[in-house]
This record gives sequence, structure tokens and C-alpha cells, in this order.
Amino acid sequence: MKRKSDYAFWAFVMLACLAAATTVLNVTRTYSATSNSEIYKQLDLFGDVLERVRSDYVEKPDDTMLIESAINGMLAALDPHSAYLNPKNFKDMQVQTRGEFGGLGIEVTMENGIVKVVSPIDDTPASKAGLQTNDLITHLDGEQIVGLTLEQAVEKMRGPVNTPITLTVIRKGREDPFDVKIVRDVIKINAVKARQEGDVIYAKISTFNEQTHANLVKAVDGLKKSIGRNLKGYVIDLRGNPGGLLDQAIAVSDDFLDKGAIVLTKGRGLEETQRANARPGDIADGKPIVVLINGGSASASEIVAGALQDHKRATIIGTRSFGKGSVQTIIPLELPPELQSRTPKAPSEATLRGHLKGETKDGKEGSGSSNYVPKEADKDTQLQYALKMLRGEPLPPAAEKADLPDAAGTDKLPQRH
Repeated sequence: MKRKSDYAFWAFVMLACLAAATTVLNVTRTYSATSNSEIYKQLDLFGDVLERVRSDYVEKPDDTMLIESAINGMLAALDPHSAYLNPKNFKDMQVQTRGEFGGLGIEVTMENGIVKVVSPIDDTPASKAGLQTNDLITHLDGEQIVGLTLEQAVEKMRGPVNTPITLTVIRKGREDPFDVKIVRDVIKINAVKARQEGDVIYAKISTFNEQTHANLVKAVDGLKKSIGRNLKGYVIDLRGNPGGLLDQAIAVSDDFLDKGAIVLTKGRGLEETQRANARPGDIADGKPIVVLINGGSASASEIVAGALQDHKRATIIGTRSFGKGSVQTIIPLELPPELQSRTPKAPSEATLRGHLKGETKDGKEGSGSSNYVPKEADKDTQLQYALKMLRGEPLPPAAEKADLPDAAGTDKLPQRH
């Protein structure tokens, strides 16, 4: 095995196994019995096509791009989530799951070829430099952004800590563009934002990275001390959370459970079946919990929601979740030396081509639902419904709950990851 420091020279394959919150997805996959001779014939065919493309295509292709595209095509035929990761892609995935990187501290999107600031993150270089929501970034160190993808622009903004970068910004209300010089720093993505809603603790979990469990426990402990004996319960908001690390989903579920199965993953062979169980200890001290989900709640989010619902530890409010019922395992592959330093140029689960199908109680697979969440708490009908439920206040009649189609149903939430 290679040491962890050698990972930059490795490629990785993510393959799926099936998972469910407390229950096994009953999935059967049929594999054709192909003899070795037939496989070699197919590989010969692939080699012939590759050589023909290399020799006869109208433009000279990049060999690495051809091979990596072929590998990705093979894995894409399995399901929507299995994929090949070259060293750069693997490094990017590590940055996302670690929740910490050298950068500026802004959430951005691309609009008409220009990077648009969605929001500066509090207490980061971008926030301290005065960047604002809806600012347009046109140049990075004097080089225009037009022509770059969003990923390429983000990569340029990230970099070693304590290195400077100059952003050229267009802001509504100012006639001319202006430059903002920012020094990169360590950016930590806080996966949990919690606050007090009167006598209720509200915790928004935006992703499941390496810090999610620790951040949640820290936030809950602080708010419990502030509210004291008047604490009525908890709202765990998983709306728009696309998932993340399986171990963090298990840890967050365990935070609120004293016992019982959290998730069961089922692979191709019986030896690959793994079961995670809750241990004694409930950070909510048995207080009522409401979990909010919507069409953007996927993967790890669904494991947490499904586990808490199955053990009757929480009430689920919201709309049908995304429906991802698989877990990806990273398998390292050592590359030939000539490929080590080269890299190519750069809805709901049920709507994705080749998604892994699981059984539901009604025998049908549903699609995702809306993932819109109002910014103002008083206009957030799902949050307000949860607060009323925890406080024992009168709930709206059924006719007024049209935006909560799957709010109380115990058989609507797909089994997860």
C-alpha cells in the first residue's frame, strides 16, 4: 500500500454499494457470465478503435483524455455515481470533504461568463475586504475570467495561505470597476449553523464533512446552556443538504439515538455487508426533534432522516427527498508513470440514467421535489410548522398544509445513501 502522502500519484475509482437506514434495500443485480476469451476479444476491439481514433481522427487527440473518457464511460454505465478520479479530481474531493482549504472565503456562481458573489463567508478574508453579495468579479490578477469555467475560476482563487490575489469587481451603484486585494487564509466551512428560536434550538446542517458532528455537538451544547430548562425541542434542518461522508451521517444520527441500527450497507458479496448501530447517549436528552427535508436533501441527509424516523425519534416535515440509496467506496489504482503527471482538460435520483433501484412499500419510485427554502424565518412554513409542533401549539388544518405533502407520512421517505 502507498503512504497517504503518495496519493497525488494515484487514481481512484468510486464504486457503489447499496445502503438503507435501518433496513436493507432489496436489490438484485444480474451479472452475465462472460468467459475470459470473450473479454479479451472485447478488449482487442477497444484497442482497435483506440488506435483508429489516434491515427485517423481529424485532429490529434489527447491520449490521456481518450483513456480517461473510456474509463468514465464504463463506470457511468453502472450507475450515476460511480466514477473515475484522476489525482486532481481526488484532491478536489478531499478539499470538499475536509471542509478546510486555502482561499478567500466566498460562495460564488457563474453568470453570463462572469463570477458572481453569492455570499462572503463571515470572518474570512473576502468578508473583511468588503466583498458583497451580487458583486461581479471580472478579472483575477489582471486576467479576465471570461472563457474560464466556474471550476477553473475557483481554482485560481484558491491557493497557498498568505498569498495575495487581486480581484477586479463590478458593483451595482458604482460606475467603474475597482480592484480588491485579498490575502488568502485558511477557510473553514462550518457545516452547522445553529441558533435559538425562542425555546427551540434550530440547527441547519448544510453538508456532511469531517467537521459536521463536532460542530453540531458544540453548537447544541452552547445553546442548551443559554436556553436552560425552558428548552422545548430541536429542529434539524437538512433541506438542500446534498450529503457527504457516511461516517458523519452515522455520527449525527448517533447523536440523537441511544440504541438501534442506523444504516446497513449491502455490497455484491455477503462479506461486504456492514451495519452501524447507535451507542448510548442523546445530546438532545430525549427532547422532541423535528427534521426538515426537501427535494434537495440527499444521500447522508436521508440516512439521518431515515434513521431518526424509523426509531420514532423524530418527526419528518417537508417534501419528498432526493432518493439516493447508494454509498461510494474509494478504491485506489496505481497509474503507469507516463500518466501520473497528466490530467485531461477539463433533479432527483430517480431521474438519473442508470440509478440503482430500490423497493418502496408502494412498489413505486418517486421523483424529487422542490428544494426552495425562504430566507425569512417567518415565511418558512415548514420551520414554523415544526416550531408549533414542538411547542404544542395548534397546528394548521390539512387544507393549509398543501406545501407539506409528505410531512407526517412514515412510509414516504426513501431508504438511504
